[in-house]
Amino acid sequence: MAHIVVAGASKHDGLPAAFTLLDHTVTEVPEGQWQVPATADVVLVDARTDLAGARETCQHLQAHDCHPPVLLLVDAQALGIIGQGWGITDFVVDTALPGEVEARIRLLQREGPETHLVRCGPVTIDEDAYTATLGDQPLELTYTEFELLKYFALNPGRVLSRDHLLSEVWGYDYYGGTRTVDVHVRRLRAKLGPEHDGHISTVRNVGYRFLANRQPPSRPEAP
Repeated sequence: MAHIVVAGASKHDGLPAAFTLLDHTVTEVPEGQWQVPATADVVLVDARTDLAGARETCQHLQAHDCHPPVLLLVDAQALGIIGQGWGITDFVVDTALPGEVEARIRLLQREGPETHLVRCGPVTIDEDAYTATLGDQPLELTYTEFELLKYFALNPGRVLSRDHLLSEVWGYDYYGGTRTVDVHVRRLRAKLGPEHDGHISTVRNVGYRFLANRQPPSRPEAP
């Protein structure tokens, strides 16, 4: 889950549905304020109604060396005006579907100054240090458990089948059955503990889904 900061917001009534449907934290900074919170992963500059103001915002951000990637939200008809001098990292049109918006945000997160960190809900994964923490507590994970949790955290809210998890985490050359996924999910849940194991949700007859917000307790489900 990314922290998206909206800067230079236009007079539109809120962001497009493609942004509001995704599981990200979105906050706004007042118009004319250039100070971006340190927790921001992506700065979204809304250029739908004020192109000149949006360009000024982007250039102001570019003048500061340490800032998150800048994503410009723009009307498709204005694409011909945008050039290299704007100082943006990427752009997205306001008619883009949630899948495209999510993909662009993911790519921007990987270009940011903390590309080695993956945060989703209470879980933080440091890919460089090969460590995972739950809140401020370290998790003792095996190699496969670490890779599985990282893949879950990189795909929040997405339903992942057991076969898909096998190919992405264990690799195409793995010849074991899908039951090994269930075993590792059970171990991960145990290490997350009863307060957080609900983040890994079972999708009956399909696979699993990782939720940034803990799923409320329900009747017991076998993995």
